[in-house]
Amino acid sequence: MNRKSFLKSSAFTLGALAFANQRLFARYMNEPTSKIRMLSDDVGVYIERGGPMLFYMGKDVNVVVDSQFPEQATALIAELKKRNPKPIDFLINTHHHIGNTSGNSVFRPLVKDIIAHENAKKNHLLNTKLMKVQNQQSFPTLTYKESWCQKFGKENICIYNYGRAHTNGDSIVHFEYADVVHLGDVVHNRMHPAIDRLGGGSIKGWMEVLTKVYQDFGKNTKFIFGHTANGFDCIGTRDDIRSFNNYLGQLFIYVENEIKRGKIKKDVVKSAGNIVPNSNPQWKGEGLDRTYAAVYDEIIYLQTLED
Repeated sequence: MNRKSFLKSSAFTLGALAFANQRLFARYMNEPTSKIRMLSDDVGVYIERGGPMLFYMGKDVNVVVDSQFPEQATALIAELKKRNPKPIDFLINTHHHIGNTSGNSVFRPLVKDIIAHENAKKNHLLNTKLMKVQNQQSFPTLTYKESWCQKFGKENICIYNYGRAHTNGDSIVHFEYADVVHLGDVVHNRMHPAIDRLGGGSIKGWMEVLTKVYQDFGKNTKFIFGHTANGFDCIGTRDDIRSFNNYLGQLFIYVENEIKRGKIKKDVVKSAGNIVPNSNPQWKGEGLDRTYAAVYDEIIYLQTLED
């Protein structure tokens, strides 16, 4: 298949991708709740529906990572005010998906800026336009290209974009003093991942990003994962990152081999069972059909570039 033919027959239209994002919305709403867990005296994580929200309570300021939905954003703000009445200086969005940004509108009157990668803002604008919810959103007011750092009391917070992974606008947020890293959805802990191709996601890029994360942070670093299967923790270690990277590698190999055998996309997607063959059996549950579809599209597209 040449590139022109592929582009004409590409499996996902913008409308289909918008529908896929609505499926993600439903997934967020069904995730378990467990509220606040403190990781140190001044750093904690709020876990409910949507991606976990990390926060820092400094002597003079508060900083929050991700905003979930308005209800959860309101609840976290109330909790922070009880614990530390100082203002919230910044809200950081790890990426643009609604489970991480729908509470922005609650934070916006309180914070100096909402910070995100420049691609995350572009994706946020496009995604909410497709879903027809733009008027319900507050968008980033400060963006960066490669990295952003600022000191807050004893804590130094740095944000990095390592390249295409879950999306092309993923932020890796490091609270350096506490040595806690919020990975957004760059790790789906024991869950089949959503590869947001409309948002620039790439399984090949994702594996490269995970390798860099594994290399750049230490064995004592605590990592916050955006999605976690029942029975597993959203707070993990480098070993969890390596396991997820190995899973993605096996997933890529499986789909690539199916394509070499002459399988068309419909048949590959239909073959989706509860686990990826030859991978860690802990990765199971719903969503593998969607993951196979995205990987298939990426491999076919890469092949057209080589023609």
